[in-house]
Amino acid sequence: MAIKVLMVCLGNICRSPLAHGILEHLDQNHIFEVDSAGTSGFHQGSTADQRSCAVAKKHGIDLSKQRSRKLTAADLDTFDLIYVMDKENLKNTLALATTAAQRKKVKLILNEMAPNQDLEVPDPYYGGTDGFENVYAMLEKACTHIIKKYQEDAL
Repeated sequence: MAIKVLMVCLGNICRSPLAHGILEHLDQNHIFEVDSAGTSGFHQGSTADQRSCAVAKKHGIDLSKQRSRKLTAADLDTFDLIYVMDKENLKNTLALATTAAQRKKVKLILNEMAPNQDLEVPDPYYGGTDGFENVYAMLEKACTHIIKKYQEDAL
C-alpha cells in the first residue's frame, strides 16, 4: 500500500507543486502517492507558476497536470505524511488538526535532511529564477531523504 504524502505551501503554485513533482519523479519504486495543497485559496484551480514549471522541466519533471487547491481538514485524515514548507504554513496546517495523530503527521520538509533545525523553504514567488533553482535544490535533497527513510519499510 502506498504512503500518502501531501506537500503544503501558501498558494500551492510554487514550492508544494515542485515538492510534489520531485517526490513523484524520484520515487522509482512507487511507494508514495503524492498530492499538494495550499493553506490559502488564492490560486484555487490555477496551474503551477511558470517559473516552477520551467525549473521542473529542466530536471525532467512535468507539473502541467497539477492544479492548485486549498488544504482541507479532511486532508489531515487522508494523508499519512504532510510536509509543509515553512513555519507559517506549519502553524496554519496544525490549526486544522483536531487530534494528536493528525498533528504528528505534519512536519517541516527540511527537517527530513536537517532534523530538528526547523529550516524553511523560502517562497520564491516575488523573486527571480535563481530563487526557484534554489528551492528546487533544497526540495530535491529533502525528497531524496524522504525516499531513503521510507523505502526500506515499504519494500
